[in-house]
Amino acid sequence: MLIALKKNLIYCLGILFILLNSILIYNEFYYFLLFPLALIILYLAFFKIEQLFLLIIFCTPLSFNLEALDMVGGFGIYLPTEPLLLGLLLVFIFKTIRSEKNRLNTYWRHPISFLILIQLVWITLSAISSEMPIVSFKFLLSRLWFVVPIFFLGLHVFKKGIPTIYAFLWAYLTPLTLVLLYTLITHASYGFSEESGHWVMWPFFKDHTSYGAIIALFYPIVIGLMTDKENSFFTKNILRIIFIIFSVALFYSYTRAAWISVFGASLVFLLFVFKIKFKYLFSFGLTALLFIGINFTEISFMLNKNNAEHTTENFSERVESMSNISSDASNLERFNRWNSAIELAKQRPISGWGPGTYSFVYAPYQDASDLTIISTNFGTGGNAHSEYLGPLAEQGIPGLIIMLLLVFFIFYRGSYLYLRLEDPKLKRLVIMLLLGLVTYFTHGILNNYLDTDKASVPVWGFISIIVAIDLFLAPKQKA
Repeated sequence: MLIALKKNLIYCLGILFILLNSILIYNEFYYFLLFPLALIILYLAFFKIEQLFLLIIFCTPLSFNLEALDMVGGFGIYLPTEPLLLGLLLVFIFKTIRSEKNRLNTYWRHPISFLILIQLVWITLSAISSEMPIVSFKFLLSRLWFVVPIFFLGLHVFKKGIPTIYAFLWAYLTPLTLVLLYTLITHASYGFSEESGHWVMWPFFKDHTSYGAIIALFYPIVIGLMTDKENSFFTKNILRIIFIIFSVALFYSYTRAAWISVFGASLVFLLFVFKIKFKYLFSFGLTALLFIGINFTEISFMLNKNNAEHTTENFSERVESMSNISSDASNLERFNRWNSAIELAKQRPISGWGPGTYSFVYAPYQDASDLTIISTNFGTGGNAHSEYLGPLAEQGIPGLIIMLLLVFFIFYRGSYLYLRLEDPKLKRLVIMLLLGLVTYFTHGILNNYLDTDKASVPVWGFISIIVAIDLFLAPKQKA
């Protein structure tokens, strides 16, 4: 009897929905069609949160920016990922407060988790003293809905074992491959020209540089998966096809920073193969950074002597232009943005100008000698072009120090974890993720994309996997 009543109730609700929706469609109101989808998402959020997590990962490469489509008067938000991430943030906070108060105590024990918390706290403090508080608190909110669901909820998901980690990687890799195929097919119709190569990835990516950065980020992942001997014959061949797609897409991204970041990851891989001690690398890197820092003014002066524009579709010439920074306009414009960031930091060295404010405040701090053929007189249309100098300008010296410490501990703890792991599957995962992050944080010297879902989701996801292996999966080897 009860079962029959439930069935009748379902039928009645279904008929009611159809009738109501028909009336609304007749009156040109179509949004009620999304109501069943909203119910499914609510169900997943409260009862199947891991499935919702993976759904968001899958949607990320396919997301688009409303601002780019001119749909809502310049309101920039990535659909469907950012609204879903905001909802997931609220659900995660609710569940943590209600029933899992001890979960975070375990997470804070790890230095990477602790540094991420410190970074969020400092962003909050910088937002309070910001030149533009509304902009800064919007930046803070977006950082929260990227970091909390992807990193902290990710820890809860990834600690369950290797299958969940592979599910995450495939959930992003599969739609990303489809986006690359779409882009390559569109690009081919324009003869793979460099000019069209700057926009054919739209609406999935805003430009070729962010497109190239994500290809480079997943390039070591694809190679790592492809060379796994435990894969079936079918999986191996699928991964070989994906590798070819990624290689062609990387080449025709016309993104020099992506090319050099992949080369950098290859060098780091060789360091692991030949087991060069970390202390020697650290000493060399620290010496190089100190030299550049002490002589930055002189180096910048020499590099800005020539501001002619230089573009070419020839691969060897484009690679050469990466080092020929004194005659390439895009490279010179980066120096303009970097010098502006340093000037901003000189004015507010402690708290910075506020998270997310760089593009609004840097214009008066451009030096006339730094301006290039692609500079804008009013400082519109861009950020600091650096994951390091951006925080320096917006969050002050403490913001830069926190960012550098975070990157340092990611690679230090990740490298140490790789060396002490015994499980070959875990070792393969860690080295793949580390090399992927090498490409991003190398690329981060020249560009910054952590304010976009395309980069934030995989980057924070990779970091979360490394921490989850370190905290939960590695200790199980000894049990």
